[in-house]
Amino acid sequence: MKGEIHNQNSLRWHGTQRRIGITGGIASGKSSVGKFLKEVKGFPILDADVYAQEALAPDTKLTKTILKKYGDVIRDHLEKEKPTINRSALSKIIFADLKERIWLEKLIHPVVQERLKQELNKRKQAPVLALIIPLLFEAKMTAFCSEVWVVNCDEAQQFERLMQRDRLTAREAKLKIQAQWPLESKIHFADIVINNKGGLEDWLPEVDKLC
Repeated sequence: MKGEIHNQNSLRWHGTQRRIGITGGIASGKSSVGKFLKEVKGFPILDADVYAQEALAPDTKLTKTILKKYGDVIRDHLEKEKPTINRSALSKIIFADLKERIWLEKLIHPVVQERLKQELNKRKQAPVLALIIPLLFEAKMTAFCSEVWVVNCDEAQQFERLMQRDRLTAREAKLKIQAQWPLESKIHFADIVINNKGGLEDWLPEVDKLC
């Protein structure tokens, strides 16, 4: 099993288009790096989180499937017209129970992968693309990328940033962090490690040189 994981996560895209896969731990700084690549370097950005959120939009097939399983526990009762998921309620379920998270990921990952394929196909002529994929290794999507950057930070920084960003308790933040691979494991498969252990945007010169 370990050999299989290593082989799958060592795969890379070998076409002429440069595809930068950006990943890391939750709240490690992936979005900030992506924003710089988009706004300063002008690279098109494909964001797996955005595609996952779209898949869970009101009245989609995926939303209906999830609501059928969990019912009123996760239903947003403020929205009367269309079946809508209360994402905070869903998050509490899947991060507290591994089986539930695996069930949900098996639904979402294929949808996200298909959307990534569609967006890549639309942008065949772009010389460089950046793909922000938080679960790049966990979902074995490295074959979409010609290179993989892992944004790294200290565990204490990750906790602090996550709690502040998402207004979580320490326990909730811990569960979310533990749901992903440890940063050390992601670094093992990285082509480039972006150091985000310093102050805001200390990583800018490093990323600028890589572009």
